[in-house]
Formats: sequence, structure tokens, C-alpha cells
Amino acid sequence: MNTELTFKLKSLRFDENYHPSDGTRITTNFANLARGASRQQNLRNTLGMIDNRFNDLAHWDNPTGDRYTVELEIISVEVSLDAGSGPGAFPLIEILQTHILDKKTNKRIEGIAGNNFSSYVRDYDFSVLLPGHNADRAEFSVPDDFGDLHGKLFQQFAHSRTYQERFSKPPVICISASTSKTYQRTGNQHPVLGIEYQQNELSSTDQYFAKMGMQVRFFMPPKSVAPLAFYFHGDLLGDYTNLELIGTISTMETFQKIYRPEIYNANSTAGTLYRPSLKNQDYSSTRIVYDREERSQLAVKQGKFAEEHFIKPYKNVLDQWAAEFAL
Repeated sequence: MNTELTFKLKSLRFDENYHPSDGTRITTNFANLARGASRQQNLRNTLGMIDNRFNDLAHWDNPTGDRYTVELEIISVEVSLDAGSGPGAFPLIEILQTHILDKKTNKRIEGIAGNNFSSYVRDYDFSVLLPGHNADRAEFSVPDDFGDLHGKLFQQFAHSRTYQERFSKPPVICISASTSKTYQRTGNQHPVLGIEYQQNELSSTDQYFAKMGMQVRFFMPPKSVAPLAFYFHGDLLGDYTNLELIGTISTMETFQKIYRPEIYNANSTAGTLYRPSLKNQDYSSTRIVYDREERSQLAVKQGKFAEEHFIKPYKNVLDQWAAEFAL
């Protein structure tokens, strides 16, 4: 009997009153902000930064710079396997859905799904499987099938009826450019995405997202100081409106300013040739509390959670499903 996956979506508003749900990965960008004594001020300041950046980029017919407000919804995706021994519901991934409130017309515009990307299985791949694979090797290497299962799980979700009934367009994931690669400015420039850069070679993250069926392009938006990585299906420049793209830029650039201020809140702008560095000392702080070291440690714990509760106990079922996988 063929193994089938069933997806279930849960949603939670991300605002200044947000509290992470029990199933949320606590290393997730938004969940990390909502912890500790500074949680509400963190959230309020973050949301204010997003709105300010959105209005800065969407400046047309916006003379007072306050026409738009970005609303964020955390989408948690659970997966179930129909095999008798499969898990009832395992927390697969979390993404963000943006909505744009136009206060001039009083319309609520659907934004892009994806944006932030959180995955227990990815934590397993990078924080458990990969270190274990290289434990006794003189030179670093990646298993041939690295990311195969995760990529197929993501593609199945992105092409599922569950996704298509909820979201009108394919997902776009926006993250930091790799600190291990060099980026060169091109002559291509988009009015919203900004100046395009190209990397000298694919990073391990680029290759991982490729197994999720996603291409990558790098753009430095107007008034930004470093290029962002945009992973997408289809046509990034043709499939989305300017307001949809601005929703993603304003949200994810804000997160990167908080989590990687050395790169995205630097006091100098990326040049023609650019290599991001977390050792850069010439940057400004957002004054939003965040513990990057704790986040790295938690990724290992959550990778082990995926190993213990999903990867190992259902290995045979998952292997069978992956072998039969076809979109």
C-alpha cells in the first residue's frame, strides 16, 4: 500500500501579545523574540521596524509614510503518515504569512507565504546528521542523499491541496546570504528588490533549498546595506506584486537586522564584490534582546527531537514514501 502524507495547518497571529505555542520551535525568529522580561517591548519594536521599512519602500501615494501596516500570521504545518505505525501529527515546518493593511483604502491585501522558514527535520540534517557524518573524517563532506527527505517533504506540502486552498501563490523564503561565499554586483536592478548580486558558487544552504525545488537569487533592496537570499518556485520578479515583495523584504530584513546586525545593520554598504562577515565590528545595534548562542545550542536539541520522534521510529515508512515520491 502506498504511503500518503496528510498536512494540517494551524495559525497564530504574531503581534505584541504573541506567546509561542507548545509546538513552536523556540529557535524560530519570532519565538525567540517573545521570551524573557523584554518580550513585549521586543515584539512592539520589531513590528514597528517592519511597518516603517514597508512604508519607506512603498513610498508612492504615501506622503506621510504611514499608509500601510504589515500583519503577520505564523503558520504551523503538521504532517501525518497514513501507515499504521506513522505518527499522529508531527510538527514539520513553520512559515510566516504576511498581510498588508492599506489604511487609505481600508483593504487587506494577501502577502507572500513563506518568508521565515523553520524546520525540525532541517535541524536534524544540519545539527545531528551532518556532524555525525563528519565526526571521523579528515575533510568535511556531505552525504549524497543529504536533504533528500526534507526536500521531498517540503515539495509535497508546497504542491498539496492543503497549501493551495490556503495560499494563492507559491512560497518565497528570505534569509541571510552565506558568510562563506563572495557575491558580485550585477547590472540588474529591480524597483523594489533592488540591485541583484550573484554568488561565486552555491552554498550548502543553496544546495539544500534546491532539493526543496527552490531557486535562489540575491538582491539588495533600496537603502539596504547587504543582499538578501530569496528562495522561490517559478518567477520571483514576475509572479509577485511590488507590495507582496515589500511585505517579505520589510519583515525579513527586520529579522536579519536583529539577528545578524554585523551584516544587515552595518554602517557601510556592500560593494561591487561582497563577502558577509559576522566579525564586522562597524554596525549599529537594534537594542532588541536576542541570544544567538542559545539559539545555536537549541537547534541541536531540536534536531535530536526530530531524530527521536520522527526520523528513527518511522524510518521504514519514510524511506518507502520517499522512494515512491512523485509530484
